[in-house]
Amino acid sequence: MTVEVQEIRRDQWRLWGGLVAAIVGWWFLYSVNRPFWEWLLFDTVGFDADTHLGAAVEFFFYDTTKIALLLGGIIFAVTVLRSFMSVERTRALLGGRREGVGNVAAAGLGVVTPFCSCSAVPGFIGFVAAGVPLGITMSFLIASPMVNEVAIVLLYGLFGWKVAAVYVTAGLALAIVAGWVIGRLRLERFVEPFVFETTLRGQPVDLTSGLTWSDRFAMGREEVVSILRKIWPYLAVGIGIGAAIHGWVPEDFFVDAAGPDNPLAVPVAVGIGVPLYSNAAGVLPLVEALHAKGLAMGTVLAFMMSVVALSVPEMVLLRRVLKPRLLGIFVGVVAVGILMVGLLFNLIL
Repeated sequence: MTVEVQEIRRDQWRLWGGLVAAIVGWWFLYSVNRPFWEWLLFDTVGFDADTHLGAAVEFFFYDTTKIALLLGGIIFAVTVLRSFMSVERTRALLGGRREGVGNVAAAGLGVVTPFCSCSAVPGFIGFVAAGVPLGITMSFLIASPMVNEVAIVLLYGLFGWKVAAVYVTAGLALAIVAGWVIGRLRLERFVEPFVFETTLRGQPVDLTSGLTWSDRFAMGREEVVSILRKIWPYLAVGIGIGAAIHGWVPEDFFVDAAGPDNPLAVPVAVGIGVPLYSNAAGVLPLVEALHAKGLAMGTVLAFMMSVVALSVPEMVLLRRVLKPRLLGIFVGVVAVGILMVGLLFNLIL
């Protein structure tokens, strides 16, 4: 065996061994994220987990770490994958007549990825960067926090299979239709340009040219650093807002403002829900409590949808990758859909 061949094999072992070590390290950090911060903040520093301040501080550090890890992992993986296919080729494959089917597939993928609204943003960035049509990606962004297996099981246990089935149907329909509408508007020009840029060692790269695995991994690392550098202030601010209001839900005020006697109960519920930040599982106990106090099912489910699909922290994060007009259209289309679902539920349930 020649010295040159030996050197090539050593390089390959270093390359793939480094990848395996990085994957194991990423999984370890993701697994110990919450236990570590609970130990550090509650057991070591002395914050009280039962106070609003303690819960907010733990939420901030835990969620910041979680979303940074998700961003890093997803962006690296998607960058390596899209190094095999140009943006134009990907758009041709997933666009055009397949767009409606793509919306259904993206919404279905969202169901099996139980993310909160902020955690779904890394996937959104990765899909858009890979050239997946914007409308299809929006279907994923809406469905992922709104409809997931945890919410389905809990809704079934709390309210029965009919409510769970109607909720799943409405959530998927909203994600599919809203994504399709946004896709029809052809708003890709309102995505920040850096999302579509791919570089290798600081220079633009032609994805149709021959690339080694070393090149592809280098592209992935550079893309992670580049995007994290651009969005970290928005990440910190968005999660900070979520932490500040975490656990604060004005239950009594909600009952007074969106009670059964208020004809504008559904719009009020959506207006209260948007500033809050939680996942579907976290907000379901409140949904049960509000329903027990007499609020109509459509009203409390519209509130739940607005909390998990539209939140201020999510909007802050999305602002870094979407220009204001597209962000406003996204919020408007989803909000109108939630209002319609809430009113419909109040009529049939």
